[in-house]
Amino acid sequence: MAKILFLSNHFITLYAFRKEIIENMCKEGHEVYLSLPKSKDNIYFEKLGCHIIITPIQRKGLNPIKDTLLLGSYIRIMRSIRPDIIFSFTIKPNIYGSIASRLMGLRQICNVTGTGSTFIKKNVLGWICKLLYKGSMKYCYKVFFQNMGDMMFFKENHLVKDRIELLPGSGVNLDEHPYIPLPSSVNLNFIFIGRVMKLKGIDEYLDCARIICRKYRNVSFYIAGWNEETNCMEKVRQAQDEGIVKYLGFVKDINNWIERCHCIIHPAHGGEGISNVLLECAAMGRVCIASDIFGCREIITDNISGYLFEKGNVYDLVSKVERFISLPDKEKKEMALAGRRKVEKEFDRNIVVCKYMNEISDLRNEQ
Repeated sequence: MAKILFLSNHFITLYAFRKEIIENMCKEGHEVYLSLPKSKDNIYFEKLGCHIIITPIQRKGLNPIKDTLLLGSYIRIMRSIRPDIIFSFTIKPNIYGSIASRLMGLRQICNVTGTGSTFIKKNVLGWICKLLYKGSMKYCYKVFFQNMGDMMFFKENHLVKDRIELLPGSGVNLDEHPYIPLPSSVNLNFIFIGRVMKLKGIDEYLDCARIICRKYRNVSFYIAGWNEETNCMEKVRQAQDEGIVKYLGFVKDINNWIERCHCIIHPAHGGEGISNVLLECAAMGRVCIASDIFGCREIITDNISGYLFEKGNVYDLVSKVERFISLPDKEKKEMALAGRRKVEKEFDRNIVVCKYMNEISDLRNEQ
């Protein structure tokens, strides 16, 4: 059996998108270690038989002192455990984990779950991150990417070598997100699910809602997600005061709200790996309208399972929303079913689980 180490920046990123991978590894009798910050929820993985290693990590920004301490923590963990293979997700576990595993002569597989704003904004932080990627992940055993855009960017900028592979994002658990028929169309409900911030397109969503509400009476717009940027939150509160949107805050059981809605609008500007929100909504049979960017266009077959619109173009977004509103109920249902069929075929989380389990099998065959 193998010793396996996961490097993560938060309990929820493991639980929401990778618990099936960890469960399968535990069932096969592997010794699984999880490096992640302190959380009362970590008990979930302890009950599976995982060994929890509390590792403080600053998720955002670059702090030389804290990042050096994180690197030191990873080196100590790897020296103590001597894992056969290391899996990491998100920027800091990928970068500092790769440096540590290289120093220790260990095998690490990184997963680029999206670049966020790192390379969208041409600033000093992006330049530093690019250097850190080049000096770390370029030498790790393998890198998984979630979309072709990220893969090509990393290749063209010489941030990785040849051992790369494309995954269908984190996949979606089809049992946890079952298909549910669309609700009555007497009133059409639209929802934005995500962090309230400019990068996620909250401005375009609010502008679209304002335009549509002036023209149609039987529509409602909801926002589910935590406050990430103060100035954006002020715009949300203003729109709510006007009766344009209803802000739900962070919703723990998002399925209940997805079930109430007909369509999700995802106007992100970029930095997506593969949008988990779109996957979950499509799995539940909700029509998706999203920016035509990497991480979204892979999920939506334009005009069949949803609509793609030009990134940042409010008027194009409005036109797609109106096109959906004007569809007969039968065509809305056909579009919803097409989305479900697509994720069943291409984005079932079991596909991702098999990829990870195959890496363990390959490791054992080499030993």
